[in-house]
Amino acid sequence: MSPEHYPSLIVVTPLMMSFIVFAAGLFNRRICYPLVIATLCACFYFSVTLLARVMQQGSPIHYYLGAWDPPWGIEYVVDHLNGLILVSVALIALLVGIYSRSIAAGEFREEKLPQFYTLFLLQVTGLLGMTITGDAFNLYVLLEIASFSAYAIIGMGEGAAAFAAFRYMIFGTIGACAYLLGVGYLYILTGSLNMADLRDLLPPLYGSRVLMAGFAFLMVGVAIKMGLFPVHPWLPDSYTLAPSSVSALLAPLFTKVGAYVLLRVLFTIFDPTFSVTVIPATAVLGWLGVAGVLFAGVMALAQADLKRMLCYLIVAEMGFIVIGIASANRFGLTGAVLHTVNDMFMMACLFTAVGTINACAGTRNLRDLRGINRRLPVTMGVFVVAALSVIGIPPLCGFFSKWYLVLGAIKAGQWAYVAALLISSLLSAVLFFRVIEQVYFAGHETGDGSKTVIDRIPLSQLAPMVCLALCIMLLGVFSGKLINTVIAFAVPAAL
Repeated sequence: MSPEHYPSLIVVTPLMMSFIVFAAGLFNRRICYPLVIATLCACFYFSVTLLARVMQQGSPIHYYLGAWDPPWGIEYVVDHLNGLILVSVALIALLVGIYSRSIAAGEFREEKLPQFYTLFLLQVTGLLGMTITGDAFNLYVLLEIASFSAYAIIGMGEGAAAFAAFRYMIFGTIGACAYLLGVGYLYILTGSLNMADLRDLLPPLYGSRVLMAGFAFLMVGVAIKMGLFPVHPWLPDSYTLAPSSVSALLAPLFTKVGAYVLLRVLFTIFDPTFSVTVIPATAVLGWLGVAGVLFAGVMALAQADLKRMLCYLIVAEMGFIVIGIASANRFGLTGAVLHTVNDMFMMACLFTAVGTINACAGTRNLRDLRGINRRLPVTMGVFVVAALSVIGIPPLCGFFSKWYLVLGAIKAGQWAYVAALLISSLLSAVLFFRVIEQVYFAGHETGDGSKTVIDRIPLSQLAPMVCLALCIMLLGVFSGKLINTVIAFAVPAAL
């Protein structure tokens, strides 16, 4: 199969396979999982090949759907920025897919598994499509594919999960409408929906109030979808009440792809000067990031539920990324892109570990997890690696992205950003060391918890967690190479 069609295949393959998996599940449920893993392996292969081609040729790959030239037709574009995001999304989706085999079997009735895997693939379709598309309206369509599959897959949980999914749908619909209104304003002004074409057509209109209204709608829509403070209230309940196999996919990826969309809007659809000098968009985002980092850090400290604590950490991490964007310089943007990738792996590692802890211990309450390391030494080791990375301990990846974020804030002269970044790292340290103390040093469980054993969980569940922890280490060790060979070309030259 020719690599020139990989940009379309990376979206079409999981989309078509989602229908095939659902149909296959009507006759033989056991083949659903192998089909899903084969699909995710193909997507990962496509993404790696595309990034390698971009790095080799040094210029973006352009693919015209249906052979219709843009701006009339839909264009898929792969450059250094979204090539890196594609690889990260595809790899994490693959690892979570492998991980989900035993976890999902314990969370869903057997007849529900084909539906779960169908929605899983639809979610991956939306995330990969949002990342690769070069068309503003097509991004909306793929955003809604990801959103509606997220509402449904969260609602498959028990208890109040259905209400959390409904609340998420209300916020998501508001965000989608705001984004679509923004795209509509841009189309009225320019007659184009292609992102590259919009970038050329918009500069003469930068003084237009209609354009500013459209930009404001875009910002509101993207902010809701990425869970940015203060439009984040849908996130903690949705990801906490979702099944572990669902939150392990959504928590690391959905909000980070939203952050990528924010980068695209600010620095691809619009010239960087628009959001930095024409209107104070980056300044507003920066202060929202500071408020979100501090608010979410304090809220995380107040949680007894380990999973809900991590959900507030996601809000804080989104604040980190936005602070990097708001710094509006190469250091800050480098930190924002690097932290987007790093946080995908850190959150995937944490949520898979917590899912395993919950499955084995039957609880996520911190007070009930004393000595759980005796039963799950490898799982808790994986958790500690990810926790130390979130805190920012070298040589783990979280340290390097935070370092660039701090450098960007210093170069921008924004000492409030610096203070927020440092205070948030301190709050994270208090947060995670409280968990580590409770697990390792607050006594031992009764029964078989008093004796250390190898994790009694399936290899398909344990191996992906270990791989994610290794990715966190490797991203830290090779962060310099990643920055020099990929991210340096992803940051706008004007900054």
